[in-house]
Amino acid sequence: MEKTGGVENINVSADGITGEYAPEPLEEQVPRTRGSGLGALREAPEMSHSQHNQVVREGKLASVHSWELVTAVDGPGTRLTLFLSGCPLRCQYCHNPDTFQMRSGHAVTLNDVFKLVKRYRAIFKVTGGGLTISGGEALMQVNFVRNLLRRCHQEGIHTCLDTSGFLGANLADADLKNLDLVLLDVKSGDEATYHEVTGRPLVPTITFGDRLAEAKVPVWVRFVLVPGLTDDPENIAKVAQIARRWPNLERLEILPFHQMARDKWENLGLNYQLADTPVPTKDQVEAAKNIMREQGIQQVFSS
Repeated sequence: MEKTGGVENINVSADGITGEYAPEPLEEQVPRTRGSGLGALREAPEMSHSQHNQVVREGKLASVHSWELVTAVDGPGTRLTLFLSGCPLRCQYCHNPDTFQMRSGHAVTLNDVFKLVKRYRAIFKVTGGGLTISGGEALMQVNFVRNLLRRCHQEGIHTCLDTSGFLGANLADADLKNLDLVLLDVKSGDEATYHEVTGRPLVPTITFGDRLAEAKVPVWVRFVLVPGLTDDPENIAKVAQIARRWPNLERLEILPFHQMARDKWENLGLNYQLADTPVPTKDQVEAAKNIMREQGIQQVFSS
């Protein structure tokens, strides 16, 4: 483990295993068929244990939390956003804590997801939308993501990946060619704050962003402004400094913290550390935007 400028350089291997993050074999995490809850997207058929393991390894079966059709939220135009289950981060402000565990999702086949996506091709064409793969952390199930991106790209469907970048090493350079956009969550610019927010190191996110820049994949950086946690002016400035190193950056979005996930945390019996944290005021959001602009980022937006 090397250090550069006081920050540890942590190499995340292509299978997502590091000294800090060592997941169980993927085929042991993707659930067997267990019930309804996906609307028009059906559960995978029953299969033997060996068949299940094989299709998971081949990226033909995934643990899916849910999906939704949204406009101007997870990328341009009207988008089908697919939420995959499983995440190696534990962000204090996560609004989908029910995606932490891969076993809590639904077993769904690649073919069925692709059929669902194709159903909305006409809408995508009219609105300039497409597919966004989110989570959880989608790159926990990289073979499934790789296959779905490739199929959609071949069909001319706009593809977007919403990711922390922590497992960006899981994607090969060839996979990046099937990406039209990446929503890259830079959760903090300061290494210590990043670790406090997520429980993980910042370096893999920066490394993945550098690869996207080299591959010329358009990037929208996202940053959640949390009073008392991520709102230190120096931390905000460091987020902008990270983002400005990428010439492929199209916009930087400041997402104000909200309390809409509090009930989810409580219902799951999880320790929600931000229960008493207020939402940022308009003035606080505007101040954060001004800090970003002072660092040379002009395409700064907030929701």
